[in-house]
Amino acid sequence: MTAAVIAPQQPKEHERLRLWIRILRVQRLIEGQLRERLKAEFDTTLPRFDVMAALYRQPEGMLMSDLSRYLLVSNGNVTGIVDRLVTDGHVMRAQRESDRRASIVSLTPSGTAVFRKMAAQHERWIDSYLAGIGEDDARHLANMLKSFRSEWERGA
Repeated sequence: MTAAVIAPQQPKEHERLRLWIRILRVQRLIEGQLRERLKAEFDTTLPRFDVMAALYRQPEGMLMSDLSRYLLVSNGNVTGIVDRLVTDGHVMRAQRESDRRASIVSLTPSGTAVFRKMAAQHERWIDSYLAGIGEDDARHLANMLKSFRSEWERGA
């Protein structure tokens, strides 16, 4: 056999790189659609939706520093978003009793109602974007990515 007949095997790193590129591409496509739809249907932004989602999961409220850490963004970014949500009546600030310098933010009843509508529509959009993936495959992929996150966070 000659070298021309036997194709060299691709290093496995290339497959992981291809996977990474596919994940990024899917993420960017879906995120772009979500941004457009949130703006068109709810006159809001994806960052505002993300802040409201985080606060919805913590009905007792969150410290601003915890919120920014949870969302993986700077305190300054979260402050601007929260300011707008407060102005719109969707979020309220309260001073922490043990430390008056730290404020706790939470959804208002109005913010909770608005978020529930957005979240239901958001889930329908995601379901339509990923309709070609069965429930079992979706669960399997999610578990694989969760496993990666655990390994990565441990520094492995």
